[in-house]
Amino acid sequence: MKIVSSIRSTNGSSVVNLTEKMLQFSNSVTCRSAFGKVCTNQGELINLLRDVLDTIGGFDVADLFPSWKLLHKMSGVQSKLLKLHQKVDVALENIVNEHIKNQALGRKENGDQLIGGEDLVDVLLRIKENGELQFPITNDHIKAFIADMFSGGTETSAGSIIWALSEMMRRPNIMAKAQNEVRQVFKGKTSFDEEDLDKLTYLKLVINETLRLHPPGNLLLRECRKQTYIDGYTIPPKTRVLINTWALGRDSESWDDPDNFIPERFENSPVDYMGNYFEFIPFGSGRRICPGMQLGLANVKHPLARLLYHFDWALPYGASTEDLDMVAKTGLSASKQKDLCLIAIEHRDNGKI
Repeated sequence: MKIVSSIRSTNGSSVVNLTEKMLQFSNSVTCRSAFGKVCTNQGELINLLRDVLDTIGGFDVADLFPSWKLLHKMSGVQSKLLKLHQKVDVALENIVNEHIKNQALGRKENGDQLIGGEDLVDVLLRIKENGELQFPITNDHIKAFIADMFSGGTETSAGSIIWALSEMMRRPNIMAKAQNEVRQVFKGKTSFDEEDLDKLTYLKLVINETLRLHPPGNLLLRECRKQTYIDGYTIPPKTRVLINTWALGRDSESWDDPDNFIPERFENSPVDYMGNYFEFIPFGSGRRICPGMQLGLANVKHPLARLLYHFDWALPYGASTEDLDMVAKTGLSASKQKDLCLIAIEHRDNGKI
């Protein structure tokens, strides 16, 4: 894995910005999943989409009085979002046009439609051209799909890894227990697969507890399908409802000592993240549960297991665990506000996975 090699090259002599490393990793995985390769302008697109999410999730006084048009002009948020949208649209249009050009070249060389070796964007373009769906899709639909893949599959996975490492850095006993398990399961192996990862029972508890305290998104947006009554309030049909997953995961009525990071609370517990227990819904629930949940979890479990296996971690500049900033960003993504920067000390008594 390139991310391990890049960290190993520091030889424990310099500080590693793990937030940047994990974002690069998540971006590359998303690109390869959607486009079959790493995008040439992926960094630009990711930064633009992060700006969009931060702007949408931030406070805007105009949201409190949406009918007051003057407030929208005074706040400047609407104008900023419009400019960001135009920049994002140009970047997405370039991706779609590149795929159209590559498909045309492939047909010219092979004299037939390209079926094998397609990535997701190629498939969508083929469906658009052949009219295989009951409703027509356009380039705008494809661009929206690309934006969803990037915004939903990059900062969320990277953020979960960073929160897990941050919480374990504050609790060395949990870090040691997770590292011992990974190193025992992977001992002597040159590679690992899903069966090996399934044996990491304590790491699963760590990930569950990370998702409880730091869900990938603070809020779920839903629409009321029929008139509903909650605590004496009437919720009319078509009402937009915001569900605070962050608050549900820290509710003292559902969790003992909810503000403390205790992975063992999930041991022998039926509660999981599949949407069946409403006190713990980091990916949502029901028909609208996150479709990328399993991919997102894999993008957390695989790199986190490698980081624990290959390296011991220390805070730089003689800092103590109490100095580790745990403030989250305001907005929808709930990622860590300050980058996690650590010193990586390679663990020599291991294989070459």
